[in-house]
Amino acid sequence: MPALLDRPPALPAVQVTGGGAVRPAAAPPRHGRPGRDVFIDLLRLFGIAVVMLEHWSIPVLSYDHGRIATGNAFAAPGAFVITWLSQVMPLVFFAGGAANAISHRAHRARGLAGPLWLAGRVRRLAWPVLPLAAVWIPLPHLLLALGLPAQPVETAARLAGQLLWFLAIYLVAVVLTPALLRLGERHGWRVPAALAVAAVAVDVVRFTCWEPAGYLNIGLVWLAVHQLGFLYASGRLAGARLMAAGGFGAAAALVAFGPYPGSMIGLPGAASSNMAPPTVALLAVAFGQIGLAMLLRPRLVRLASRPAVARAMAWAGPRMMTVYLWHMSALFVVAGVSVVGLGLATPAPGGPAWLAGWPLWLGALLLVLRPLLALFARFEEPPAMACRTTGWARPVWAAALCGGGLLVLTAAGFVPGLLPMLGACALTGGLALLTPPSALRARRTVPSATVHAVTAHR
Repeated sequence: MPALLDRPPALPAVQVTGGGAVRPAAAPPRHGRPGRDVFIDLLRLFGIAVVMLEHWSIPVLSYDHGRIATGNAFAAPGAFVITWLSQVMPLVFFAGGAANAISHRAHRARGLAGPLWLAGRVRRLAWPVLPLAAVWIPLPHLLLALGLPAQPVETAARLAGQLLWFLAIYLVAVVLTPALLRLGERHGWRVPAALAVAAVAVDVVRFTCWEPAGYLNIGLVWLAVHQLGFLYASGRLAGARLMAAGGFGAAAALVAFGPYPGSMIGLPGAASSNMAPPTVALLAVAFGQIGLAMLLRPRLVRLASRPAVARAMAWAGPRMMTVYLWHMSALFVVAGVSVVGLGLATPAPGGPAWLAGWPLWLGALLLVLRPLLALFARFEEPPAMACRTTGWARPVWAAALCGGGLLVLTAAGFVPGLLPMLGACALTGGLALLTPPSALRARRTVPSATVHAVTAHR
């Protein structure tokens, strides 16, 4: 009987205990789906929410003579300290590693083939990007044809694609998950430790003789954080206090005595960045953040058990990718009307005018985001497809095409030209390898009870 890709049968109820170990549950928890770790769910939702809030709050915008100027509120003296907590991508990668480990373990427990797991993950990551590309590839042409100034339109089109860097790197982590899980099961802490040591060596080369070497840390740093999620899922992530104190302490020492800037996000005019590419200082902050999150885990799990929080998580979970992909589009709409259209510049960050206007600014952004969620959240779930056991070639090629397309769109954005079209074609081609046309017809005939079957972490 063919397996239903992305729609596995319901699992027995389980609970994830303190370190991530799984044991049978007496009854499904009231505040979450069986087989899910609410701590990981909460971390992922918290991470996306903070990313959205930060992107909406830090731009310092002004418009003059057909050009929009963009600054960063964290460029103010001392504001960099906030980024040690607000730069939450380490928590997102950590939670993603735990979710991938839990999902892969559940997949193997059902006796399903590894390539089917990879195919499902690739489709879930890449499918929601299709409507973004479908809207943003023609949109700049339309806006320019309507007479809007070229520089603001091109700025928005470029930034709309830069968000996809996360999906491109995360897709690499997904492809490597089966192999890295086996390494983690055999060597435990030695795997992230080896990745961290390699990241240190890369930074030494970057800051002493050859700066381009730093781009190797895009893989090393984020895979190290992803691997910590594996340790959590297997119940082997211990020493939270040491991680928190040691991580933040090491970051402080690296910033104070090393070549690293204080901010964990890139700032205009800075000589270097801890984020692009990532540095050992960011990796140290990642250890500190994960240790702090583990210390707060009991309180966070209790918080997630409250009915109001559980309802909010149930609503937000199926819309998380849509929020990430479209929140900048909401920003462009509001900034286009207020800054470009009305000529309103951002007040001095942190000042009385800024503090008074900030709630109104966020309210306008939420109003614009709401219809975008209603329109595009349906694309979070790829169409179901019946797929017999397959080899590794098809999902690996699909991942390569989707990853290449995401990288092209990250670098070029949606600025009018050939590159966005090539990126979108690669993305579509990768998904086509895993989603034959018959699957789209099958989506309408799959019984609803099967379509909505309870799943493990996506």
